[in-house]
Order: sequence, then structure tokens, then C-alpha cells
Amino acid sequence: MSTASPSPRTGQIAVPIDPARRPDVLLRRRVPEGHQVSAWWMIGAFVFVSLSVVGLLNFFPG
Repeated sequence: MSTASPSPRTGQIAVPIDPARRPDVLLRRRVPEGHQVSAWWMIGAFVFVSLSVVGLLNFFPG
């Protein structure tokens, strides 16, 4: 005879919820509390979008 109990122990298991792994968030990174994005990222994004728009408008005469 084995020493195991006749039926396994069942019940709800508490699963910690990590907000960085929510299914509705695609590319979230974990950053320290109070971390702020550098202003240079926003400046670079503005320049990139502006140049892209000007470049695309060059295809249309007028």
C-alpha cells in the first residue's frame, strides 16, 4: 500500500496578477516606479513623423 492520501487535495489557487502581463497590453515593459521617458524620444518621434509626412506629400503634385 502507498502512503499517499486516497484523493488529491483540490481547491482554488491564488494566482498573483502582474499588470505588465495583462492580455490587453501588447508590448509593455517593466520600468521602475516614477520612471519617465526621455524628452529626446518625443522629439525624435516628432521629427520622424514630420519628415515622413513631408516625404509622402512630395509624391502629390500641386
